[in-house]
Amino acid sequence: MSTWPATGALLPATRVPGGELAAVAEAADFAVLPVGAVEWHGPHLPLGTDLILAEGFAGESAATAGPRGVLFPAVPYAACPGQTRPWPGTVAIRPEIAVGYLADVIEGIVAAGFPRLLIVNGHDANMSTVRAAMEWVSGRRQASLLLVNWFQLVTPAETTEIYGSLPARGHGGAYETSGVLGFDPEAVRLDAVTDLPPKPKLPVTHPYVLVESRPDPWQGWSGHISLASEDAGRRVRELAGGRLREIVEAWVAAPLPAPPSDDPLPGDTAPIRGAS
Repeated sequence: MSTWPATGALLPATRVPGGELAAVAEAADFAVLPVGAVEWHGPHLPLGTDLILAEGFAGESAATAGPRGVLFPAVPYAACPGQTRPWPGTVAIRPEIAVGYLADVIEGIVAAGFPRLLIVNGHDANMSTVRAAMEWVSGRRQASLLLVNWFQLVTPAETTEIYGSLPARGHGGAYETSGVLGFDPEAVRLDAVTDLPPKPKLPVTHPYVLVESRPDPWQGWSGHISLASEDAGRRVRELAGGRLREIVEAWVAAPLPAPPSDDPLPGDTAPIRGAS
C-alpha cells in the first residue's frame, strides 16, 4: 500500500495506484481539496495568488504526528466578482457552473472512500459556491464536509497588531500579499506598486456584505503594500496554519454523521406534533 511521507502527513491522491485506493482511503483520516482562483491581484501579486494560498494552507492542515490526510489536486478556476473580471489574467466561470462543478468534484472524492473532506479556500467568492455544493452532496452521501477559509483564521485584531492601524485585509492588500510571501516570496513584486489606500468601511460595527460595481479607489486591487513583509507572512502562516490543524484535529476526533435519508424520521412512526 502507498505510505504517508515521513516529512508530512499528506499523501498526494494523484500518486495513489488505483489498486491501492481502497486501502489508502481506509487508512486515511480525511481528504483535502484546495480551492482557489486564477485572478488579477494587481501588478505585485501572481495570477495564482489564491491557489498559492489554498494549496499552501492545505499543506499545513496535517502535522507529521497528527491525522493522516490525502491531498487532492486544487480546483483552479472559480466564479470571480465583477470588480476583477475585466482585469487581465482573470479567468472567471459562471457561478452556476462553479456550483455544479464543485458538487461533482466533492461527491467524486466522497464516493472514492473519503467521507471526511476538508476544503481549504483561498478565494472569497468560493465561500458561497462551495457551501452550496457541500449542502447538495450532504443530502446524497454520508459525509462530513469541512470548509475553512485561511483568510478568516487570523483575526482583524491580530492583523492590526501585525500591520498597525491602517487597513490591511483588502483584495491584494498587505495581509494577502504577506500570505503569499509566507509561502512563495519569489512570486511577489513589492516594488511594482505604491500604496493604494482602500475605500473606508462603513462606520458601523454590525456585520454586512457590501458588493459594489467598482469601488473608488480601485485598480483591481487596493491596499497599503508597504506594510507587507516576509516576516509578517511567516507570522500569518504560523497563526493560520496552527489554527487550521486545531480545527482538523477536533473534527477528525468527532464521530461521523449518519447517512442521509429521504425519511426525516426513519423508524419513527409517531405523528408529528401539530399535524392533522
